[in-house]
Amino acid sequence: MKTKEEKTEEKKFCTDSGIEIKRIYFSSPIPRISGSPVQQEAEKGGKGEEETDAGRFPFTRGVQSDMYRGKLWTMRQYAGFSTAEESNKRYKYLLANGTTGLSVAFDLPTQIGYDSDHALAEGEVGKSGVAIDSLRDMEILFDGIKLEDITTSMTINSTAAILLSMYITLAKKQGADIKKISGTIQNDLLKEYAARGTYIYPPKASMRIITDIFEYCAKEVPKWNTISVSGYHIREAGSTAVQELAFTLANGKAYLKAALERKLDINVFAKRISFFFNAHNNLFEEVAKFRAARRMWAKITKELGATDERAMMLRFHTQTGGSTLTAQQPQNNIVRVTVQALSAVLGGTQSLHTNGFDEALSLPTEEAARIALRTQQIIGYESGVTDTVDPLGGSYFVEALTDEVEEKAWEYIRRIDAMGGSVAAIEQGFMQNEIARSSYEYQDNIEKGKKIIVGVNKFTVEEKPQGDLFSIDDSIRSLQVEKIKSLKAKRDNSKVTAALDKLEKAAKGNTNLMPSILESVESYATLGEIADVMRKVFGEYK
Repeated sequence: MKTKEEKTEEKKFCTDSGIEIKRIYFSSPIPRISGSPVQQEAEKGGKGEEETDAGRFPFTRGVQSDMYRGKLWTMRQYAGFSTAEESNKRYKYLLANGTTGLSVAFDLPTQIGYDSDHALAEGEVGKSGVAIDSLRDMEILFDGIKLEDITTSMTINSTAAILLSMYITLAKKQGADIKKISGTIQNDLLKEYAARGTYIYPPKASMRIITDIFEYCAKEVPKWNTISVSGYHIREAGSTAVQELAFTLANGKAYLKAALERKLDINVFAKRISFFFNAHNNLFEEVAKFRAARRMWAKITKELGATDERAMMLRFHTQTGGSTLTAQQPQNNIVRVTVQALSAVLGGTQSLHTNGFDEALSLPTEEAARIALRTQQIIGYESGVTDTVDPLGGSYFVEALTDEVEEKAWEYIRRIDAMGGSVAAIEQGFMQNEIARSSYEYQDNIEKGKKIIVGVNKFTVEEKPQGDLFSIDDSIRSLQVEKIKSLKAKRDNSKVTAALDKLEKAAKGNTNLMPSILESVESYATLGEIADVMRKVFGEYK
């Protein structure tokens, strides 16, 4: 029986002029930075052509030997707003237009463990994503969508265990084999403390919940990516590309060590770790960042004991840069998103979300979401950049830049290691201060005209107010509050109380929390009720 790679090779890839394109191209040895870890490794053992192939350690050129010749990246569109009913309509629209995976955005109360009827939820329900208060909302969100047939990414952190439990429970109710369902939860709390702020519990408790998820999913949901270590929000907070890379991998290293302390097998759990990177406008630096990331992660996992090459692979999702979008001349954002998406593809992403051009002004309209998806499809099916593996590999500029980005990122990681790792570096404010400094310098350069932003500080025009913006009405909260009242009136409240009591006992002890969270979800306890039990035991991070 032929392998996927052999079947792919039977298909000929050619330019429009009929010139055949090889799977991958090699060139003569490329000068590398003297003294860098990569150069030192090369000097020890030599670096032949075979070792630089895609799909092989250290994966600089890609994690699959045939990359997009075999299958294009997963085209996801980050979506979620208002109620579960409204978001369900958008998901069906995106799937009908060629999206190959869903990416769920949750509103702020859901992210920080408050039900829609909580006083602190006022003014935020359904605004930055969909409001999910209970399993009932999750059932509506995916109504008519078979979870076994899609992959779903959920951008959720502090309440990741609860939302994942809702997803697993729904999959069971649909009759799916949970050992076959696949997707990703972000579940990355370290970057929340450093850059984003949607944390609930103190770091120690958060790390416990994260490793509980690792342990549970390794046995029960083996195809699920249990964490997406996120550089995206670090970059959105103002970091440079190098800082994004360094801080993300340092956080990833901390998660590896936490799992190893729980005696988990790195060759098992590391295969379910994925990454989430940002793509900004400097095309070549972004490509270099993605290539360097794979090489660095391969080395980090190997040094921590991984022997299975699949456990050393850095697989990542990319989203184009939200902070690069401008409210001025918003159509210019279509070009920015195209350049950013191209950098992700040339850098070898496994999954990609492209922002809508109007997102600096509002949630994306259907038209903007469609254009964003079509951007990916044009790159994938028309541009030709997918016909060969690592098309920029061998470029003197890209290879040298990959090495330089890598070395500068190692410098940061060495400083973080000297502090005691990511948790200590965050507690000391190191990452936060570095991000703040870079953010200030970037904005200062824009203000002084040293950094050109087209349509903002140069090439400006008189503009009329934008019409047809997509906004969420505050009445959404009333709808969600009524749903919660109805749910609490109909459910078996004695069953809910028993499940929550069991969760409290588990939280006070040292058993895995996931079975108790699942039981609470199945009883139709609300997200806020479950989060509050853990707040009571673990406290809140201040």
